[in-house]
Amino acid sequence: MRFGNFIAPFHPVGQNPTLAIERDLELIVAMDRLGFDEAWIGEHHSAGFEIIASPEVVIAVAAERTKHIKLGTGVSSLPYHNPLMLADRMVLLDHLTRGRAMLGCGPGQLTTDAHMLGIPADEQRPRMEQCLDAIMRLLRGETVTMHTDGFTLQDARLQLKPYSQPCFDVAVAASFSPTGPRGAGTHGVGMLSIAATAKQGMDLLAQHWKTWEEVAREHGHVADRSKWRLVGPMHIAETREQAERDVEYGIAEFSRYFSHILPAGPVQGDTPSEIIANNRASGFAVIGTPEDAVAKISELVEASDGGFGAFLLFDHDWAPPAAKLRSYELFAQYVMPHFTGQLAAPAASSDWVTASGTEFIDRAAHAIGKAIEDHAAEKEAKKSRR
Repeated sequence: MRFGNFIAPFHPVGQNPTLAIERDLELIVAMDRLGFDEAWIGEHHSAGFEIIASPEVVIAVAAERTKHIKLGTGVSSLPYHNPLMLADRMVLLDHLTRGRAMLGCGPGQLTTDAHMLGIPADEQRPRMEQCLDAIMRLLRGETVTMHTDGFTLQDARLQLKPYSQPCFDVAVAASFSPTGPRGAGTHGVGMLSIAATAKQGMDLLAQHWKTWEEVAREHGHVADRSKWRLVGPMHIAETREQAERDVEYGIAEFSRYFSHILPAGPVQGDTPSEIIANNRASGFAVIGTPEDAVAKISELVEASDGGFGAFLLFDHDWAPPAAKLRSYELFAQYVMPHFTGQLAAPAASSDWVTASGTEFIDRAAHAIGKAIEDHAAEKEAKKSRR
């Protein structure tokens, strides 16, 4: 299993936005150092919380500061873009990052963004599908002519092939509607299950996989679990009590924000204590220990009816910056190796040594004693030769 995060980002109003975006970049640098595999950066244009307007620009900056981590648009809102322009920018990023760029696709989460662009909310998903179809054809090297309500392409083609061959990672966002798995199956790409830990989202995981498989088969593709990424919020600390104290910092503002952008927000309540209590009942977010995080990811593996390729932390500013970084460190230290198979070999070696009783200590003591005896005998031999 791979690990990463999904940075919308969520920065409460009233903070210096320059510093907030800089903290996002510093977090990606820390993730690169900690061994995370990927980070996905969002695109939003209204509401003042999710303040990154161009994930491609952030990816370009982050790529210069990191060495290994892959960087994706999480997600590019396809109805807001001409598909030729977006595909061209992503191919450029693929070259600039030497294959570390990824394209996440979605219809656009905020209907206020769509409103400002004159796009009806019920047109966002159909337009996304049209745009994705054009992008995938362009990435395959086709010349594309399309006339839709959202864009026009006339003999459009890419002047560069992707650096990654045959192409960089592409994934379609999925939450509750079948649009995501249908898009992933139609085009043979991956899927980002954004609401995987919400009860409704978890209940839909197996159904989404089935839809993805069926549609992929219809279009001559094979659904690939390694390209399935599940997203969920977690904040962990040494104790559950400490984690809950940490998130009192920002969870109420997060709740208030979501109450205005989604029909049913992911966290419910007015005060931190009320939201935390409701979350304990719903299980939407892990606010606890590394053991709690392991248990939730294991639950997701079971709910997915066969597993998935990556788990992404749904990034948020619930906790102060230092506590948030500590949460990522604990996740890398204790949660990630549980699922990557890195714990068994050291544990087996430790058990072998500790179960030996005094056998190896006795051998060491004997070797030391023999060395002392040999040294004394050598000295004695030198004396006798004089």
